[in-house]
Amino acid sequence: MGLNEKVIRHSNLTDYVKARNGVPLGGRGSMSNMLYRSFGAASFAGFWRYWNPIFGYYLHKYIFLPLRHVMPRWIALVLTFLFCGALHDSVTYIVRGTTALLFTTMFLFFSIGILMSALARFNMSKMSWFIRAIVNFSYVATCITLAFYVRANVPFWPKIN
Repeated sequence: MGLNEKVIRHSNLTDYVKARNGVPLGGRGSMSNMLYRSFGAASFAGFWRYWNPIFGYYLHKYIFLPLRHVMPRWIALVLTFLFCGALHDSVTYIVRGTTALLFTTMFLFFSIGILMSALARFNMSKMSWFIRAIVNFSYVATCITLAFYVRANVPFWPKIN
C-alpha cells in the first residue's frame, strides 16, 4: 500500500472525498471526476475506490475496517459488499414492501470480480483510458446481468410480484 493509501485510510470524510475525487466534497466537477476516475481505473478494486466516495468512506470506516480486524481481508471485502447490497435491497423493501435480493446478489458478484481479478493479477494500467472504461463497464454490466439471471432462473429465489 502506497503512502497515499495510508493517508486516505486515516482521513476524515472531506479529505477522503478530495483525495478520491480530486475536488472538494460537493465541488464543481465532482461527479465527472468520479465517473472518469472509476471507469478509468486500472483494476476492478480501483473502480470501487473511486465510485461514490462518500458512501465508500462510511463502508470502509464502519464495515470493512472493523471486519478486517477479526477476519481475513477477502472475507471482510465480501461481507462489506454484501452489506452494501443488503442496504440497497432494504430501500427496495421499504419502498415496495418486498425485495428479490437483486442488489445483494449484484454486490456479491462485484466482490467476486474483485477477488478473481486480484488473484489473476489483472492490471489495466498500461491500457488506454478508453479500453479501461470498456472493461470496467463490462465488469459492472456482467455482474448486473448475472444478478438478474440468478433472480430469473433460481427456483427458490425471492420474486417481486
